[in-house]
Amino acid sequence: MRHGKKFNHLGRTASHRSALLSNMACSLIEHKRINTTVAKAKALRVYVEPLLTKAKEDTTHNRRIVFSYLQNKEAVAELFRTVAPKIAERNGGYTRIIKTGFRPGDAADTALIELVDFNELYNPNAEEKKATRRSRRSTAAKKEAVVAEAPVVEEKAAEPTAEAADSTEEKTEE
Repeated sequence: MRHGKKFNHLGRTASHRSALLSNMACSLIEHKRINTTVAKAKALRVYVEPLLTKAKEDTTHNRRIVFSYLQNKEAVAELFRTVAPKIAERNGGYTRIIKTGFRPGDAADTALIELVDFNELYNPNAEEKKATRRSRRSTAAKKEAVVAEAPVVEEKAAEPTAEAADSTEEKTEE
C-alpha cells in the first residue's frame, strides 16, 4: 500500500526518473520554457526550484551541488550567469505551468513549463513594479502632486512677465 507516499514515480525506476528530471531541468534552463506532460511538469517544478534557489548565491559549493543534480556544465553556467541575476529578488515560484490541452497521439494532458522572469508577455514592466500597493499609491500621488504644482508655478511666473511686457508695449505706444 502507498499510504502517505506522495512522490510521483512517473512509471520509471529511480535512476531513469533522476536522469529524466536532470535532462528536463537542463532543457528548461537552456530554453527557458519546454512542453511536456502535466505530471512531468509538476515533478520538474519540485526538482528545479530548489536548484534555482541555490543559484541565487554564486559560491563554489552551490555550483557543485547544482552540478551534482544537473550533470551539465553548460546548464550550470547558464543558470548562474543569466538566470540567477533575474530571479535574485524573487522569493520563490520561479516556474509557471500552463496547461495546453491534450496530445493527439495518446490524449495525454500536456503543459508548458517556463521560467517566470523570462516571459515578457506576462511581466513586461517587471523592473517598474513596486513591492506593495500602498507604496505605489503614495509615490504616484506624490509625483502627481509635484508635477501638477510645477507647471502651475511656472505658468504663474511666466504670465506676469508676459503681461508686464504687454503693458510696457502699450505704454510705449501711447
